[in-house]
Amino acid sequence: MVSPLVKPRIVKKRTKRFIRHQSDRYSKLAKSSWRKPKGIDNRVRRRFKGQFLMPSIGYGSNKNTRHLMPDGFLKFVVHNVSDLELLLMQNKIYAAEIAHDVSAKKRKAIVERAQQLNIKVTNWQAKLRSEEDN
Repeated sequence: MVSPLVKPRIVKKRTKRFIRHQSDRYSKLAKSSWRKPKGIDNRVRRRFKGQFLMPSIGYGSNKNTRHLMPDGFLKFVVHNVSDLELLLMQNKIYAAEIAHDVSAKKRKAIVERAQQLNIKVTNWQAKLRSEEDN
């Protein structure tokens, strides 16, 4: 199995989702769909104490660990077997992820070639059925 070149500790500044203003009051407002308050007297927009927090650039991730998966790899979306050749020298940094619109036949070929090149594939088992199901 391929292991990443370096596996830094990923630290998130905030793990909770930002709550939409007055989403607790109205059921039609989804809690997770953040919208910036635009009202002239809005307490959240004016950042009053005790109100919901608003997303800002300061919550951004560390540049070294941004887009890193928990296993220490970065994702690279692969559409065909020739895309795997791009990861040949970068197999300890990037992991291949097969695109959702790739057929089962091509997936099988991609997974086999990735094993030869020692490249990690994150979704290798997707759309693959065993011989008994056929």
